[in-house]
Amino acid sequence: MYILQSFSLFEMAVKGGWLMIVLLLLSFVAIYIFGQKLWTINQAGKIDKDFMRDIRNYINAGRIKSAHTLSTKYNTPVARMVEAGLVRAGKPLSDIQTAVENVGNVEVARLEKGLPYLATIAGGAPMIGFLGTVTGMVQAFFNMSNAGNNIDITLLSSGIYTAMITTVGGLIVGILAYFGYNFLTTKISSLVYSMESATIELMDALGGENSVLTDTGK
Repeated sequence: MYILQSFSLFEMAVKGGWLMIVLLLLSFVAIYIFGQKLWTINQAGKIDKDFMRDIRNYINAGRIKSAHTLSTKYNTPVARMVEAGLVRAGKPLSDIQTAVENVGNVEVARLEKGLPYLATIAGGAPMIGFLGTVTGMVQAFFNMSNAGNNIDITLLSSGIYTAMITTVGGLIVGILAYFGYNFLTTKISSLVYSMESATIELMDALGGENSVLTDTGK
């Protein structure tokens, strides 16, 4: 009669050897990057839903200074792009658009900073786990070869058991990092769409027939 034995995740991790420490460190790095980038992206997306409407109304009324003051109240990529365009109001639209796009590129680069590390963990963690599996199997067969005629099945089974643990650990870390990377990428894409939409609205307002590019001082 076989007796089923249970073991904790900690006990399982210990049997995986030193490579499990590497995977644990990678998991901490992945969690930190994900949390930090998620907070940054959420903060970047916080802006009044009527922001662009108010900016457009100010521009159409010729109150460029008021529009600029409003844009400085928000610490978001969209607001900084609008501000970059407003400080150049009255210049050729091509110059304004170039300035806005340059700011947008910088903002996107800032949002994406750190994501390559998360992608590297997503791809590298399973490979590290597989490395642990291969080295564990090599050790298991080495022990069997040294056992000679006294081969015990436990020599092979224990080695395989230890080897498989690193694969499980690597896959867990890799899968979590992979989903985290794609989740953050999706949120950044949504924010970039909002930035592009704001750019179009700003350029239409500055180049529209009803725009008055002189400040009334209001």
